[in-house]
Amino acid sequence: MEDKQIKTRDRVAKFGEVNTAKKEIYEMLNLVDNETQRFDSRFLEPACGDGNFLITVLKKKLEILSIKFKKNQYEYERNGFVIIGSLYGIDILEDNIKATRKRIYENFFKFYSNLFSKNLNHNFLTSINFVIEKNIIHGDAITLKQANSNDPIVFSEWGLINNKVKRRDFTMNDLLNYEQIKSTPLFSDTGSDVFLPRSQKEYPLIDFDKIKLKNNE
Repeated sequence: MEDKQIKTRDRVAKFGEVNTAKKEIYEMLNLVDNETQRFDSRFLEPACGDGNFLITVLKKKLEILSIKFKKNQYEYERNGFVIIGSLYGIDILEDNIKATRKRIYENFFKFYSNLFSKNLNHNFLTSINFVIEKNIIHGDAITLKQANSNDPIVFSEWGLINNKVKRRDFTMNDLLNYEQIKSTPLFSDTGSDVFLPRSQKEYPLIDFDKIKLKNNE
């Protein structure tokens, strides 16, 4: 899947879909190598396809995570949550969204279970899946709307305070049009102060491994 740049000619004609080749992905990421090594450095792919770009970023971060915290499950989970929360994607085709979500979860689970297979935290894995569902969005990055809807694309910021998650929702339109961040990278934190518009919604603090769909929509 990840090596195939063109699925069908019809998809190319209708949607301009051509997956980015591995070589090009690595060349792009080499330009921001320091960012790919930081767990909290955010990446947005506005036409994510099957997720090749995001998967490559994920693997780079997870390789570092697995070295640093291979003997500390709590810190692995805590920082793993930060990593998953840092990856954002949009695609106009629903099958691409489903594939990207599935691949992100499966790759994370593979790294996680390789180290902690005897003591898997299923509540934590539920939280990871929840964040993936929220961060990988079926929508149109040109109109800034969700697919088949007039509802705006909304991104969640997952702030971690010790072991608690503070979630805030922002529309993509507000993020792009916010005066104070027009000259700064939207999803790449370089360590300087970041100014964000007023959030659309804020949620109460919750343990990072206890996020449930029923109480944290």
